[in-house]
Parts: sequence; C-alpha cells; structure tokens
Amino acid sequence: MSKKRKRFIMRSSILSVIAILLGYVFYTNFITGEEPAVKEGDTAPNFILTTMEGEEVELEDLRGQGVFLNFWGTYCPPCVDEMPYMDNHYQDFKDRGVEILAVNVGESDLAIERFVDRLDLTFPVLKDKNKSVMDRYGVGPLPSTYLVDENGEVKRILTGAMTEEDIKGYMEEIEPS
Repeated sequence: MSKKRKRFIMRSSILSVIAILLGYVFYTNFITGEEPAVKEGDTAPNFILTTMEGEEVELEDLRGQGVFLNFWGTYCPPCVDEMPYMDNHYQDFKDRGVEILAVNVGESDLAIERFVDRLDLTFPVLKDKNKSVMDRYGVGPLPSTYLVDENGEVKRILTGAMTEEDIKGYMEEIEPS
C-alpha cells in the first residue's frame, strides 16, 4: 500500500471519529428532550441547597414569601457591587416577607467565606457546588436574579448589575400582599 493511501485512510478515520463525537455532543445537548430553562411565568423549580453554616434551604419552604433568587460568583465585578445593596435592604424586606437567597455557583467554601466576611453579608448564601441549580434555571451571565412571588411564580428574570434603587424596587414587586 502506498504512503498516500495510508495517509488518506488515517486522515479519514480521524475525521470520522471527530464527526461521530460532534454528532453525539449535539444529540445529547439539543435533542434529548431536556426540560427547557426557566422562563418568566413558570413555577420556580424546587431545590435544596446548603448555606455556609451547613443548614439546608429548600425553595418550597419559602412559599408565601417573595424570593429574590440571585446567582453570583466572587469573580464577577457586578456581583461584588450589588451584594452590599442587597444586604442594605435584607432585614427590612425579610420582615415584610421577602427572602434573599444568594446562590454561589461552583466555588470553594474558602473563596465564598472570604467574600462573605469581607462584605459582612447577613443574608443566606447558598452553595451550588456542581452548578445543578444554575443549569436547571438556565442561568447565563452572572449576576442573574429570579424574582419569585409568594405563589412560587417567576415574575422576572434579570441579568447584569443592579443599582441599590433597582434592588429595592424589585423587592417591592415580590412583596406579598
């Protein structure tokens, strides 16, 4: 067999393997019928995550309250900017039936703890170690915030930085009547 023919067979084999792998990736990610990401008007999918103190928090347990569900990371500058604003309104709105759940996506306990301590945050910080809740909600860029009303319905999905006035207004939107 000539060198050219051997090279042709080798290259064809490699390209075939790559094509099969790409086909598999597309099939598993786009055609397998996974549930779509959460949209406004949907019922917020339930989850159970652990706080930095080791307590479990289940979203279902917060029915009857508004939930300001914020997905964030320590490496995200807008997240760093808005966390103090969220904390400024936390106690007032907690007393009015609005809970903040700040879900960190995939970072180490040490990184989260240093961040929380540095900003002296008082609201619950949850750990989504394997990003399963982030994936289920279809979170794209950080920060992303889901405003969930007292009936568990997602009223708004917000991405990007928020001002302190924005945060206060959004919390008022989901305050139970």
